[in-house]
Amino acid sequence: MRVLVTGGAGFIGSHIADLLAESGFEPVLLDGLLPTAHHGGNPPGHTTRHRFVRGDVGDATLVRELLTEVDAVCHQAAVVGHGVDPSDAPSYTLHNDHATAVLLAAMYETGVHRLVLASSMVVYGEGRYSCPRHGVVIPAPRRQCDVDADRFDPTCTQCGATLEPLLVGEDAPLRPRSTYAATKLAQEQLAGAWARQTGGTVWALRYHNVYGPRMPRDTPYAGVASLFRSALERGEGPTVLEDGRQRRDFIHVHDVARANVLALRTPADEGELTAVNICSGEPHTIGELATELARAHGGPLPRVVGGARPADVRHVVADPERARRLLGFTATIGFAEGIDDFATAELRGAR
Repeated sequence: MRVLVTGGAGFIGSHIADLLAESGFEPVLLDGLLPTAHHGGNPPGHTTRHRFVRGDVGDATLVRELLTEVDAVCHQAAVVGHGVDPSDAPSYTLHNDHATAVLLAAMYETGVHRLVLASSMVVYGEGRYSCPRHGVVIPAPRRQCDVDADRFDPTCTQCGATLEPLLVGEDAPLRPRSTYAATKLAQEQLAGAWARQTGGTVWALRYHNVYGPRMPRDTPYAGVASLFRSALERGEGPTVLEDGRQRRDFIHVHDVARANVLALRTPADEGELTAVNICSGEPHTIGELATELARAHGGPLPRVVGGARPADVRHVVADPERARRLLGFTATIGFAEGIDDFATAELRGAR
């Protein structure tokens, strides 16, 4: 099977391309090498082992031409991360949503019916919570006065009790809290509409906190693991917001690549978008990540500074059962092993 991998020079896309080639697929890489992805203007060396095309997913003519050569699309291209501020919104919507719409239109025109979409945990917003008195509830919005007073945990809207975080399943309400999150949900909705209109198939892989080799360094568009590694590379301790007890699900990029290969090999329901969490199912705190990474790197210990970014959520830890049942996917790289590897792994971009 020949597969178009959009964002194929990037952090996750490049690992997918490598594993596809090793697994008997023929990857064709498309990447615009955006400055926000920290490519430095030139294709990374790891792209030389594959067919690489420099171009924008929003270029309909180019995308149609490439689609005539392939059997499926693995859509990884996106502007990612928290970004700088709301002025990033035009870039996010252009590269994430408009480009996805162009891709889907070109897939319809060329008869390509199989799509694997990189989605994200951010579509959930806050995770799933239980109140001791009221069961599963939607948490009250986090107020700035609570953050300023170092009260970070969500509370029940009915009784004010501190809530217990639970694993988030794919049927959880979708409540994006940032511009990036809104564009990822829009991608899912566009892809779902395309599937219903064409009879195509979509696996929407909701990645949780992905880390590993080739993450971009020193950029606000990177994940928290990369920000911590970048600080350690500068000889600084990682800066941890809130109290460091925020719970997340960290998954190694090699496991994420394997999930994409499984999705390409596993038939999905025709005319439907099927969403699955790509995660470990094991909660770890942001503070644990910072401490273990500093230890493995041999650098300064983290600094816990309080505060919170406006769109941050407190706890998001996923339920891995649906991916296990539908794709046969289970994460194989444990937290300790993965962090030890990442502490000295190759990062992308200028120091």
